[in-house]
Amino acid sequence: MVTDSSHARVVVAAPASGQGKTTVVTGLLGALRRRGTGVAPFKVGPDYIDPGYHRLAAGRPARNLDPVLVGEERIAPLFRHGAADAELSVVEGVMGLFDGRIGPGEGIAAGSTAHVAQLLDAPVVLVVDARGQSHSLAALLHGFRSYRPEVRIGGVILNRVGSQRHEQVLRDAADNAGLPVLGAIPRADDLAVPSRHLGLVTAAEHGGEAVRAVEAMTEVVARSVDLDAVCALARSAPGLPGAAWNPRDEVQPQAGAVVAVAGGRAFTFGYAEHVELLEAAGAEVAVLDPLHDERLPERTAGLVLPGGFPEQHVAELSANTALRKEIRAFAATGAPIHAECGGLLYLAEELDGHPLCGVLDARARMSPRLTLGYRDAVAAADSVLFEEGARVSGHEFHRTVLEPGSGSRPAWLWRATGAQREGFVDGGVHASYLHTHPAGQPEAVRRFVARCAR
Repeated sequence: MVTDSSHARVVVAAPASGQGKTTVVTGLLGALRRRGTGVAPFKVGPDYIDPGYHRLAAGRPARNLDPVLVGEERIAPLFRHGAADAELSVVEGVMGLFDGRIGPGEGIAAGSTAHVAQLLDAPVVLVVDARGQSHSLAALLHGFRSYRPEVRIGGVILNRVGSQRHEQVLRDAADNAGLPVLGAIPRADDLAVPSRHLGLVTAAEHGGEAVRAVEAMTEVVARSVDLDAVCALARSAPGLPGAAWNPRDEVQPQAGAVVAVAGGRAFTFGYAEHVELLEAAGAEVAVLDPLHDERLPERTAGLVLPGGFPEQHVAELSANTALRKEIRAFAATGAPIHAECGGLLYLAEELDGHPLCGVLDARARMSPRLTLGYRDAVAAADSVLFEEGARVSGHEFHRTVLEPGSGSRPAWLWRATGAQREGFVDGGVHASYLHTHPAGQPEAVRRFVARCAR
């Protein structure tokens, strides 16, 4: 068995979105765990949804690797931190192998799966949806291998294969392209995970159905993929130098304070490193479920409202009037509140006519338009998180629109189609659509906890 967690690793990529990466990765994690291999899950990019299924399959937290949000230099240390005590790590890519942040330049796109594979010096398995193709697979694989030879593609997993004859033709095509086939997964409608306007339904919301979906993915991958060949490819990765990321090296502990962090089915978008940094800075983290809890935890000095899908649970959130009133009163004292995306909506006056906390002078509504992309932002004002002028890289991902009242101070400034003002800074509140990764901004966590400790 492999004992060096920084060594055995494989990146699972695809030519494009929708090829079946999440099915394959979730199934791999479950199948490897079932046979006794300690496996660590990772996801490229800012995605919060896939890691929930990874966690169910692997039995340990899944972590995001996003060089745009945290910087290239932190990817290997964060990987080593997340892979501690595991025998093998599986990294799910994002979109197509070479798809990343859109911008000038001729190199590999920042934040792409290929970018992370390079930073980890990890071999890549390409998952290909085989529907509607046969011999053309050879040209596709040849193109991906030769486009950037420094990205080492070590094998292919065929997905949605129609028949034994179809599989043999595809295997011959892959052989012509010089790539081994590590598995062939048949078409199966029961492997689908429910989706909605921002992607898959989160595992936390899907409950028992999520567990059954993970079990189904595990079963089909265990039957259809050569796990020994995948492990051998993972073990072919060279040693990864450097130390693991440690939250205690990023922030200095200070006077303790209780920080309530919203969770439950409505607020599932968070990074594991956020809680680790809060605790390293001296905070006592208490989980709050706004769907059920009617009071803030005792001695709460600060509140974190992460993203999620409050719009799917808005009637229940609105019905919890006791907690809404308590949060509004808490904000009126000037207490520190950090709200991102879904948390921002929860602090608004209402969402599509449903009354919410009313901390912010703003109303929200669902929109048919998806707002999506990385942003290079500048803090527009001093806040509980940032000094005015601080620069961050963040990510937007929502289908809602907020209509602010007059006189509100923005949290961020950035250039989009002109100068963009976004978010709110009001007293102790910092609320915004922009997601940031705390590992990329540890000073913001230290500043927040210090404010809480006052």
